[in-house]
Amino acid sequence: MALNIVVLGGGRVGSAIVRDLAAEDDYEVLIVDLDPVRVEELTEFGADGVVADLSKAQTVSKAVKDADLVVGAVPGFLGYRTVERVLGEGKPIVDISFFPEDAFGLEKIAKDAGVPCLFDCGVAPGLSNLVLGRMEEHLDETTRYHCLVGGLPVERTWPWEYKAPFSPADVIQGYVRPARMRVDGVEITRPALTDVELVTFPGLGSLEAFNTDGLRSLLKTSKTPNMVEKTMRYPGHAVRMRILRDAGFFSTQEIQAASGTVRPIDVTESLLFSAWRFEEGEPDLTVLRIVVEGVQEGKEVRHTYNLLDYYNPDTETMSMARTTGYTCTAMVNLVARGLWSEPGLAAPELVGRDPECFDAVVKHLEDRGVHIFQRVEEI
Repeated sequence: MALNIVVLGGGRVGSAIVRDLAAEDDYEVLIVDLDPVRVEELTEFGADGVVADLSKAQTVSKAVKDADLVVGAVPGFLGYRTVERVLGEGKPIVDISFFPEDAFGLEKIAKDAGVPCLFDCGVAPGLSNLVLGRMEEHLDETTRYHCLVGGLPVERTWPWEYKAPFSPADVIQGYVRPARMRVDGVEITRPALTDVELVTFPGLGSLEAFNTDGLRSLLKTSKTPNMVEKTMRYPGHAVRMRILRDAGFFSTQEIQAASGTVRPIDVTESLLFSAWRFEEGEPDLTVLRIVVEGVQEGKEVRHTYNLLDYYNPDTETMSMARTTGYTCTAMVNLVARGLWSEPGLAAPELVGRDPECFDAVVKHLEDRGVHIFQRVEEI
């Protein structure tokens, strides 16, 4: 009997998730989204569709009533309460919504429901966490974790040289929220957009990397004493964003303008939503570098994982949707096929500690043309 999977949210990443899951013979997929055009488009790939407003708790409950497994792909501001509602209905869930709340607040309800709840199941956080979890299990000791990640347009155009593969509002939040990291075993906080460094990738050139708050669950689950995650953009982006932020363009405080009261952030988001929007068929890329250092058999070693992925013109799927969405569907498969059945909350690094689960996720990505290259060297 086919497994009933309900996908909540049909945006760019949600669409990639639906298309990937609907291609499996043993899954029946239902997409739920507010946009009727998007729902209709996705039904052409073999999914059933329902147009509904997922900001309403009762709508979420109704949508997942007959689900065997749920995928959360709603915007970040809806994510936490959506997962909470799904767990309240006793349904297992794999989520990618990158909500700002502390996911560990869901631990009790997930355990009480007796079902798995996998969260932050994207590329970073997500795949990056899986790698650290695998390395912490594989090495005798881990001493350093350094993660760099970015989603970018292939073509650089003035003035921003950037476009957002997901909501500009979520991007801006990453530039406002302080970045937490760990240095010599001590958690510290630095402003976002700071500690800019240039990084070179063969075939791509130089990018800049700067602090953002991406470690999330790793700060609670990992014992690695030195950890940092940075976002990558084309050089010059960080200073542009600092100018906007420090000048008040990202402020949520109302100000008096000639036309009346307004929040600067609302105006900024409206302008950037248009400026940062990818055109239909416009290619993007995803770049990821993870460095884990540690000790194995008395030797200091460094494991480096590199990923460089591009828009797929054959399926017209954006790279960020591919890398995020396919990591998510790989995690869905773990739950659906019994490789991960542990009831309760599970961050990706916990899943990555299981070698069979880790290998299954990597193979799932490889089968879809998302390649991860690993290099090991003595320090």
